[in-house]
Amino acid sequence: MGRGRAKAKQTKVARDLKYNSQDMDLERLAKELHGESNQNDDENDDDPFAEGNYIRRA
Repeated sequence: MGRGRAKAKQTKVARDLKYNSQDMDLERLAKELHGESNQNDDENDDDPFAEGNYIRRA
């Protein structure tokens, strides 16, 4: 019991992914699939806690 809400949310998310157009960088996807890496992409990581991006607190 109690699975109705969770299933409804999963259905909603799946429907959004299927029918809403997503902004995709197809060139970057192609490079990633072919194994080409760009050092510039790695340096501009959005995750501040990723390895090497840790910001020390004062």
